[in-house]
Amino acid sequence: MTAFIDPWWLPVIFAGLMGLSILLYVILDGYDLGVGMLTRLEKDENRDLMVASIGPFWDANETWLVLGIGLLLVAFPLAHGLILTQLYLPVVLMLVALILRGVSFEFRAKAAPEHKQRWDHAFFAGSLLTALCQGYMLGAYVLGFDQSFAAVLFCLLAALGLVAGYVFVGACWLIYKVEGDLQKRAVRWAEVSLWATALAMAIISIATPLLSERIFDRWFRLPEIIALLPIPIAAATLFIGLAIFLRRPLRAKDELSWVPLATAGILFALGFVGIAYSFYPYLIADRLDIWQAAASPEALSIILIGALFVLPVILGYSILSHWIFRGKATHLSYE
Repeated sequence: MTAFIDPWWLPVIFAGLMGLSILLYVILDGYDLGVGMLTRLEKDENRDLMVASIGPFWDANETWLVLGIGLLLVAFPLAHGLILTQLYLPVVLMLVALILRGVSFEFRAKAAPEHKQRWDHAFFAGSLLTALCQGYMLGAYVLGFDQSFAAVLFCLLAALGLVAGYVFVGACWLIYKVEGDLQKRAVRWAEVSLWATALAMAIISIATPLLSERIFDRWFRLPEIIALLPIPIAAATLFIGLAIFLRRPLRAKDELSWVPLATAGILFALGFVGIAYSFYPYLIADRLDIWQAAASPEALSIILIGALFVLPVILGYSILSHWIFRGKATHLSYE
């Protein structure tokens, strides 16, 4: 099959697969990281329900991160080395946070009552640190790994922005998965984090074209600026529309409780499309494009066979698990 693919297209295909994996990770693991951070605002009983709402999904959601980084390693080894060298410390901290989060998720349900709160705090800390590290890495990537003081401040701001984004999608997930007073509080959390997320996306959108003249020209020259106007217009419309939607009174067995979560996913996808368009065909802005970073066509042809098998399996499992555990969450029990 791969013998019929032009070698020029192989890096493009792998860049698309890697981008899809990262986008799905941000949306799917984003909501359970957000729920993990929001648990700090609730007491034990509601906290248990919040954790139960992500129980069947959180571990599988992280598979998309493994797939995305794995594709970067095998398809673009040169870029993998350069990127991870620049981001070594936040990557290590993120891995520690993910381990802490996974351990605390399991132990909180099995620990003695007097120790449960400690594991709850660890689950919150692991979720928060993971989001902060990923946001910092996003800021560093957008700025081309600039090490100046201003760049570090921007990365810290991006870290806080991604925290807001994950809290936002996590609150939208809770609106969909829980009922009653907890759902009403989730609506308030979504209202607050919605505008923080909008501000963070606006800052990233402004900073990215300023990174280089090439990116600026891609967005603001004619006729591209006209063709690209639907992206910011659609994002602004969705933000305003969702803000209005969240103000509507909740109804019992609300059939539209999925709308905030779906809207959040579309907003994340629009932001991702904007960043992807800005950087394409570069993996590192103005320094390394996908053809320069790619492995040999022979290696990519073999890897593509495995990728086209693994990705549908993971996608199918994710869809199946969300379908099986659809509806409102119930308390998680190991008894």
